[in-house]
Amino acid sequence: MSDKKIITVLGATGAQGGGLARAILDDPDGPFAARAVTRNAGSAKARALAERGAKVVEATLEDEESLRKAFEGTHGVYVVTNFWESMSADVELTQAATAARAAKAAGVAHVVWSTLEDTREVIPVSDQRVPVLQDRYTVPHFDAKAEADAFFHDSGVPTTYLRSTFYWEAFTQGSGPRRGEDGRLVLTLPIGEARLSGIAAEDIGRTAYGVFAAGDRYVGKTVSIAGEHLTGAQYAAAFADALGEPVDYRPLTHDQLRSLGLPAGDEFGNMFQFFVEGERDFVGARDLELVRSLNPRLQTFREWLGEHIEAVKPA
Repeated sequence: MSDKKIITVLGATGAQGGGLARAILDDPDGPFAARAVTRNAGSAKARALAERGAKVVEATLEDEESLRKAFEGTHGVYVVTNFWESMSADVELTQAATAARAAKAAGVAHVVWSTLEDTREVIPVSDQRVPVLQDRYTVPHFDAKAEADAFFHDSGVPTTYLRSTFYWEAFTQGSGPRRGEDGRLVLTLPIGEARLSGIAAEDIGRTAYGVFAAGDRYVGKTVSIAGEHLTGAQYAAAFADALGEPVDYRPLTHDQLRSLGLPAGDEFGNMFQFFVEGERDFVGARDLELVRSLNPRLQTFREWLGEHIEAVKPA
């Protein structure tokens, strides 16, 4: 293992980082070794990575010194932040800045930073159709990551900006088809007739592996990724085939979504409005052939659904 380049993976027990750690471990003859960063090295997920050959270290985005130590001797670092832990754009910005400083101090050769578009370029905060969130954002969990790009650029650390998208795993968490009062299954999505770019969370990490494996080809560049671009009707048709019964697609307006009183309902309402109004550029930036060249195992929605059918079955 001594001749392998170390990739240090933040969030290694989470969705994105876990996908990258497993991609490295799935390629034992490849050029990389995995150093998995977690808050708790004794957790079941951390132990599972260690048993497969990853070096597990404890560090947090709140402790810059712990990150710098975790990054020492590292060729690459995968940086991902979790907005939903704090629900605060300011916290996420602070975490990203900490990671950028630690990567610079450790002399890291390649950072892959998991980021997103700035939705305010499509729906500015001056647009009175949508609520302004956390004082200055349209979709905080997008916009703060976009702002944080500057920390990596200004640090001088060689960085690839990996822009992800909607996780299909959301369909396993209550967003999938539900049975209506008439007994028919209904998929409700607030995307009208637009295409929604989606991806399996595992494929984000696998694609990041491809970026690292490409050497410096994508340093300084933005790589926007997805697994497929589908309309609501196409998602419903895939669910119908997988579940073996009809699924009706029922679009919801963004105002209706925001009015439901859901946790982070304003945030999600604004996000889906961005997906619809910014569809051309958002979908257009995500070249599926490029993504597949980086990640030959890239899943289509139907392939992902086949593996997760039990998790999306309505009660």
